[in-house]
Amino acid sequence: MTIIYGIFLFSLFIVFYNYIGYGILLWVLVRIKRMLVRTTPAPALPYEPPVTLVVAAYNEEDMIAAKIENTLALDYPAHKLQLLFITDGSTDATPDIIRRYPRIQLLHSPRRGGKTAALNRAMEYVQTPYVIFCDANTMLNGAAVRNIVKHYADETVGGVAGEKKVTGNDSSGAAATEGIYWKYESYLKKLDAALYSVVGAAGELFSIRAALFEPVEEDVILDDFIISLRINLKGYRIAYAPDAYAMETPSDNITEEHKRKIRICAGGFQSIVKLRALLNIFRYPVVSFQYISHRVLRWTLSPLCLLLLLATNILLAVFSGAWPFYAFLLVQLIGYAAAFTGYRLAERNIKINIFYIPFYFLFMNIAVYQGFYRYLTNTQSAAWEKAKRKNNGYGKTITINN
Repeated sequence: MTIIYGIFLFSLFIVFYNYIGYGILLWVLVRIKRMLVRTTPAPALPYEPPVTLVVAAYNEEDMIAAKIENTLALDYPAHKLQLLFITDGSTDATPDIIRRYPRIQLLHSPRRGGKTAALNRAMEYVQTPYVIFCDANTMLNGAAVRNIVKHYADETVGGVAGEKKVTGNDSSGAAATEGIYWKYESYLKKLDAALYSVVGAAGELFSIRAALFEPVEEDVILDDFIISLRINLKGYRIAYAPDAYAMETPSDNITEEHKRKIRICAGGFQSIVKLRALLNIFRYPVVSFQYISHRVLRWTLSPLCLLLLLATNILLAVFSGAWPFYAFLLVQLIGYAAAFTGYRLAERNIKINIFYIPFYFLFMNIAVYQGFYRYLTNTQSAAWEKAKRKNNGYGKTITINN
């Protein structure tokens, strides 16, 4: 029973620490840092260096015109902003639509090598000191470029992570739940950056110093994650720009979201292997602590500990008869029942937050197991797997200000 109790306590600690405790610890560490290290804000001076905006698009004919109009409306001097769209592998009218805009440099090849290969090729044409990557299905706020490049006035900054905002017309289901998840992630990013560095940028909107880029292996699934953390390995930090954001609608349905999550999880395991140097907390003490706490545990021990927590709780309740174990087991069972109810309702396209949130949490952890299987069997392609997303009017020309 001692071993079972030890596994129970360990599993409880890992699950709590990864999803709640790390955020609390970060908050405390940031407060301590601010008390010990007094910094005087530098005067806000205009900073408008040349920058390239790279947009990777694959079969986006339905919304590429809206993306282009949004890009052309960005508040940044046109002569200092190079626009580079790459459409490798696209078989629809996406390249032809882009050709209508002379200001945009188009790169197109019929070969579909995946987003990573496309970004590698695009970087060969970048001639500016800074580059910003964003997706074709996201819309940027007007000040996004300015709010990103201002961070490069700090020589310790090697990259900048923008913000992802999930939008939607409905206030429940995927839009609300995915939005809640990203709001929490954004808060953790803010704390991570305040302590030292954002741990992995989101591909919807991120930037790097062009000189720090190194070609990424074409089999890499999470190119944004690998690129940004390899910059950490070079001794630079990734700053956070919450005032530069990419707006994206949620997945069209739970099947599409599940497909996306499995791909991310498979890429997560691949990234852990490729970035194994970051597991050495003695060599990279701060960033390794952040990386392991925020990312590695979520893709490895946390899903396993969820199962161990339930199994050991059942054994302890049965063999010890102590009421606290029965009470905690009841809480777990209620959570799983709510998740199952959320799943059955989602199948019928009925999404109630009180059930959908625990379902979303559980289904993210199930996706880790499926992603691990795909990684082990090498069945997850690095090529674009475009997920269907809700229609939010992006077929029309829109401008997002501020």
